[in-house]
Amino acid sequence: MLDLGRIPCLGAALRDATISFKMRDALIEVDRHRESGRHTYAELRAAADQFTGALQAHGFKPGDRCAVLMQNQSKWIVGALGAMWAGAVLVPLDYKLTAPEQAALVAHAKPRVLLTEWPTWEKLALEPQTPFERVLVVVTEAPEGANLGRAVRFESLRGQAAVYCERAPADLACIVYSSGTGGTPKGCMLSHANYLAQAEVLGRMYPMKEGERYFSVLPTNHAIDFMCGFLIPLMMGATVVHQRTLRPAYLSATMQRYGITHMALVPTILKTLEGRIRDRLDELPKWQRLLIDNLIDLNNFATRREPNHKLSSRLLRPIHEQFGGKLKFVFCGGAFVERRSAEFFNSLGIPVAIGYGLTEAGTVLTVNDLKPFRGDSVGTPVPGVELELRDQNEAGVGEVWVRGPTIMQGYLDEPELTREAIVDGWLRTGDLGLLDAAGHLKLVGRARNMIVTEGGKNVYPEDIEAAFAGLEHCEEFSVFAANYLWPTGKLTDEQLLIVVRPKPGSSDQQVETLLAELRARNRRLADYKRLTGFVLWEREFTRTASQKIKRELLARDLRAQLDRASIRAL
Repeated sequence: MLDLGRIPCLGAALRDATISFKMRDALIEVDRHRESGRHTYAELRAAADQFTGALQAHGFKPGDRCAVLMQNQSKWIVGALGAMWAGAVLVPLDYKLTAPEQAALVAHAKPRVLLTEWPTWEKLALEPQTPFERVLVVVTEAPEGANLGRAVRFESLRGQAAVYCERAPADLACIVYSSGTGGTPKGCMLSHANYLAQAEVLGRMYPMKEGERYFSVLPTNHAIDFMCGFLIPLMMGATVVHQRTLRPAYLSATMQRYGITHMALVPTILKTLEGRIRDRLDELPKWQRLLIDNLIDLNNFATRREPNHKLSSRLLRPIHEQFGGKLKFVFCGGAFVERRSAEFFNSLGIPVAIGYGLTEAGTVLTVNDLKPFRGDSVGTPVPGVELELRDQNEAGVGEVWVRGPTIMQGYLDEPELTREAIVDGWLRTGDLGLLDAAGHLKLVGRARNMIVTEGGKNVYPEDIEAAFAGLEHCEEFSVFAANYLWPTGKLTDEQLLIVVRPKPGSSDQQVETLLAELRARNRRLADYKRLTGFVLWEREFTRTASQKIKRELLARDLRAQLDRASIRAL
């Protein structure tokens, strides 16, 4: 059980762990079916210290920023830990973004150091060099003889003896981006106190034992995996297993080989695993399927009050062995989790701990403690979090406002956005929900113009609009989430659409030309950012004195005069 009350910062908590558990495995890295690396806690400490000393030899000082832009692998943890011990503010970046998007975030964050991989640096190096002029770029796994340009090779870094730099609880620990670059980059500033409070609460609710193994499937820059796949396991003496590929066949093999006990998933991966299990069950002879169904019913009855992994793994051994036989439960969040999927896994004795949170609030605001399991809600507020529903309607649905020890300090260099998001210490989530008699929160929609994909990505319409700048024959346009304009009461099948106002006097042919260009640009967007439809609008958009579109007023007008039937497919 974690006791972090007297720990001043994340670096101190993790440094203590490398001493307490020095002989245990800290990190295992797998590439397909091959183990490609392994570190004990003592080896992790030595490798991180080496990176600390190298940064300090280059003039790195406490409070400087270190951006990490890598896929899941051990060097992500080694580099982040080494930078943390040098007193760094970490800036975890999404390796799935495009090179221009990544470069824009680097320019916004202004890190002193960028730790990245060779394939990523190859693309970034083609971008305008302005963001990297004063940045020490450290590249991992570059081929021998590769032209690194102004970058240096991680494997050859050497420096002075490391000097550990302790930080205060109120000091900034991380800048985590909750949006891309088309709109205003939103760098959430989270302190060491924010993370320590979250880690202690989750570590007490879902303790991990020494030697248990967490499977890091989500990107480590993701808020869930940063907490559940980096901080908590290493603080508690567990082992973090990284896998380079997410193909289901390799995931299953790794889980079986290493006896995975914990993992976190987004709903898309959960549904993929569910589909594979259902397909295998459907292939069974009728008598075997009947037997399995009866055992599932028995397991449901026996574990209705709380999970019992020992019992479930015996009753349903063939199913559990597909996951290695030791998987206790799965954390799931980042997007809406379908009740059917959560209840299916719980019936198999692999409960899904459904949580709800925002980047602006650390990792988790509410979560199901599994006593008993419920798949119809996102749980109750975790200890220390206050939750209110503001502006409730007659059905009890209101906007979720929260406050507590994990709320961010604000958005980097955006005081106006910060004032809009945090009011008198309360964070406006922009999500709509209701509370049942047991205090469980049920989300029913969004009050803000944003969607969350099943893969857990936040997609802000403002970020997409840059792709449509300068459309011919277009006077103005604005991108919206369809469920924001016309709420359905569901959080699935969310869509993005564009409201287009052609230039006054445009002919039918000119409008068709506009739409053709719109479709062509839309096809070039990443799948999760792609628009599904458009709405033609003839009235002038209402704007602020600084010529920004008043989205709420435009949405109100659209909602009053049109319905979903007005959306035309792109």
